[in-house]
Amino acid sequence: MTSTAHPIAPYHQLHRGGTSVLIDATTPGFPTIIHWGPDTGELDESEMRDLASAARPQRVSGGIDEPARLDIFPQERFGWQQGPALEGHRTSRSWSTALATSGIRSDQHSLTISAADPVAGLELVTELRLSANGVFSQRHTLKNSGPGAYLVNRLATVFPLPHTATTIQDSTGRHLKERSAQRRPLTVGSHVRESRRGRPGADASLLMLVGEAHFGHRKGLVHGVHLAWSGNHKLSAERTITSDNFITAGELLLPGELNLEPGSSYSTPWALGSWGHGTDQLSARFHRDLRARPQHPRKPRPVTLNTWEAVYFDHDLQTLKELADRAATVGVERFVLDDGWFNGRRDDTAGLGDWFVDPGIWPGGLSPLTDHVTGLGMEFGLWFEPEMVNPDSDLARSHPDWILQDAGRWPVAARQQQVLNLSHPDCYAYLLERIDSLLTQYPIGYIKWDHNRDLLEASHAHSGTAAVRETTLALYRLLAELKARHPGLEIESCASGGARVDLGILEHTDRIWTSDCIDPIERLDNQENTNLLIPYELMGAHIGGPRSHSTGRRHDLGFMARTAIFGHFGIEWNIARIDDSLGTELAQWVDFHKENRALFHSGDSVHADHPDTAIDIRGVVAADATRAVFAFTLREASLTYPAGRFTLPGLNPEARYRVRLSEPLNDAVGNGQSTLSWTQTPHVLSGATLGTMGLQSPVLFPEQSVLIMLDRTDG
Repeated sequence: MTSTAHPIAPYHQLHRGGTSVLIDATTPGFPTIIHWGPDTGELDESEMRDLASAARPQRVSGGIDEPARLDIFPQERFGWQQGPALEGHRTSRSWSTALATSGIRSDQHSLTISAADPVAGLELVTELRLSANGVFSQRHTLKNSGPGAYLVNRLATVFPLPHTATTIQDSTGRHLKERSAQRRPLTVGSHVRESRRGRPGADASLLMLVGEAHFGHRKGLVHGVHLAWSGNHKLSAERTITSDNFITAGELLLPGELNLEPGSSYSTPWALGSWGHGTDQLSARFHRDLRARPQHPRKPRPVTLNTWEAVYFDHDLQTLKELADRAATVGVERFVLDDGWFNGRRDDTAGLGDWFVDPGIWPGGLSPLTDHVTGLGMEFGLWFEPEMVNPDSDLARSHPDWILQDAGRWPVAARQQQVLNLSHPDCYAYLLERIDSLLTQYPIGYIKWDHNRDLLEASHAHSGTAAVRETTLALYRLLAELKARHPGLEIESCASGGARVDLGILEHTDRIWTSDCIDPIERLDNQENTNLLIPYELMGAHIGGPRSHSTGRRHDLGFMARTAIFGHFGIEWNIARIDDSLGTELAQWVDFHKENRALFHSGDSVHADHPDTAIDIRGVVAADATRAVFAFTLREASLTYPAGRFTLPGLNPEARYRVRLSEPLNDAVGNGQSTLSWTQTPHVLSGATLGTMGLQSPVLFPEQSVLIMLDRTDG
């Protein structure tokens, strides 16, 4: 390792986890990243010098005399003519900065750049780091070292892209259909995705992906960036007329939201970038990093039953006891009581914010139910929505000033709710005391933490200044404090389904609720696109009733189970009413998940690139490639009949595998006119054969699937 400050070393290389980042520190203003992506190997200074020289642009007709570079912190002072990294001013002055490198500290895994602009009265520290798995992260910290306040409008990180990056993929969506992928060419200009919802939102892009034309799961160089932040944000993919391709990421600051007083600082959220030859490789870097965190869940993810779609607001003790009895019988390990247990809560129009057990519904408190659940050997979980309040509540009537609002008027309501200002000290203290008290009184090991509306006019009632950033930071503090007071507590991030899915919230929670829609057809896309960033063990994936509450479609238990099987598995269904045969089948699925969840929650997520859009092939391959489970799904009727071959990616090409259908859970096979040999008896084939030639597709009805089991064998 080397440490440099003065003089500044001209070239630097971050080199780790199969990723290289090459940095030229000779450019005016800030250093320039000349390569981020595949491993280049160790380079000596002469090679770095020649690479940097070869990357410098020519002066062109009509251009400026010193061609600008896309550096780590682009500024107009050094010729950059697109959006700068920093937008701000000091009462209309110092809007154009000249932050120039004053020092660099570096080793093979990280680089810290110090910069200053004495005229503007600003100092900047930019941190670059490369994880053990090759995830590249950036963060800026800006300090006001001058007189008077400095208003920050935007501070963004910049990730350069190779010239082959010509196609954008991001995601959009709505309630019940989050993270739906969309593609377009990367043309000259900006493709901008903003969230002004006070949370990422159901329409947020989880990742900004840019890659080679027609990149897929297993093909094409692709880069992606995520912002680890749970408030407003802005991502963009851009191409300039001078052929610079890049992604920017940063918090979206509302007008006047960040006013740096003299001596104060602002740090951006971490922006994280990954790359791969196909999205599977890109995702694997993120997944391995998340699994290496000290707070990552270590115990097996408990099979969960949530009561919402089973009983909704009908909280009857005897009914819930019967539901718990059946849950224990089929192998459920965690029982979660959803909305409806607190004062005045008979529907979603009243009571929110009054976090006291309702004596009218629970005359003996929650103990009769918690004792029953824990007596059956299950954990008990409870639903909260602490950031929200109904106007028809004691809390809103007593403390209207705790509600985010502008100019003394409440924002437009949503779901008959307003939003609390968690950064208000008294509001924060009330919520902490109420939740802490309930966690102390009852054996609650799990919170389903919901957030059911977007923010509008989110301002401090006393000043009218924007408050999204402060309430987001207060949320993080509240979650951390509850976990510190209750070691072992697990928290789920739910936000009217999957409207708050990001690595900022996952620093403080243990899973996300992927979507309120658990229709298995809808969940195929939703879970695939969520899995680009989030590993399966952090994704809630439940079996619903035979008819979906969100789409009206009907599916059999096997199809619902096969779609949910890889995730944090659970049930959202009144199983107290099902017959014994269905109960036996459900118990088999729970057993199957338990037998394989160590694989599902530690292995590599893989997806086949199949030309037939009716066919979906995804699976999990063990880290040592000794085992794998794949789901083959027919989404709709295929044009071809039978559908032809499919491949199983991600296996060791030199190993041999015993290939079979899951037993006895293979009821979906048998719709063809004759038997298919490999579905009847196990076959032994090499990983290379399975990954290139593959297997003949089984004939299925639409909206059916089968699970394929692979075990490495020497025979």
